[in-house]
Amino acid sequence: MRDFDFLQPATIDEASRMLAELGDDCRVMAGGSALMLAMRQRMLTPTHIISIARLDALRGISFDARDGLRIGALSRHCDVARSPLVQQHYPMLAAMAAQVANPQVRHQGTIGGNLCYADPATDPPSCLMALDARVTLASSRGERVLGMEEFLVDYYVTAIEPDEVVVDIRVPAPSADAAGRYTRFRRTSAEHRPLVNVALSVRRSGARCHEARLVVGASTPIPARVARAEAFLAGKAVTADVAAEAAEIASADILAVSDSRGSEDYRRDMVRVVARRTIARLFDLAIDGDKQ
Repeated sequence: MRDFDFLQPATIDEASRMLAELGDDCRVMAGGSALMLAMRQRMLTPTHIISIARLDALRGISFDARDGLRIGALSRHCDVARSPLVQQHYPMLAAMAAQVANPQVRHQGTIGGNLCYADPATDPPSCLMALDARVTLASSRGERVLGMEEFLVDYYVTAIEPDEVVVDIRVPAPSADAAGRYTRFRRTSAEHRPLVNVALSVRRSGARCHEARLVVGASTPIPARVARAEAFLAGKAVTADVAAEAAEIASADILAVSDSRGSEDYRRDMVRVVARRTIARLFDLAIDGDKQ
């Protein structure tokens, strides 16, 4: 690792000015779990590190019945997983956060840093997209809010401007009939990054699905909603056959990647399996002898 200057701004405006002045020579540090690894491997060699750890405006988890959930960008994955507010109102989100990577990353890495890194094979983006989350960005020029589908652009690429900092993530208040489930698939238990993940958020009454947001990630360049599968589920009483057909649609409609971790065909097969199980388990269906 090469030498670098370590800067600690006291305000978002100060951090923004530093980012604007230093440009590509600097990197922002939140938890630092991904950044330090990249620097040790010489993938990144910044001359300046801007730590945002002192920015209290980026901390905290709160909930309001009208405005929904606010997660400060510096909240660690373990903070999200353990939050009574998240567990009560967004159990899918709490369950997802408890599975991110490994215990070391969950206790060091932040949700804001995770989103900015935009690793295609990670957990939070898919889950947050299914929950219709928004990302608040701030700079010395002001604030703007982007939905997850606008914020995530491509492999390791986001819509964040060079002088912007992620302030928080906002999730709308759930309706009384809301339910959701997040599922990740790893080829082996030794792997920390999912090969496939599926997040499903619905409005339901009993077996009937009134509205659905189905997101597939990890096997795609960026997490993506599957609009045709969502439309297929909406208005139906969900049976095992309906779950299987929706999963077939999801498998067919995604832009699956092919790399050293899995071919396109293998990833589509696993998306089909994971999506079917996710839908079935959310609607309390037994499929192929799976335990609930």
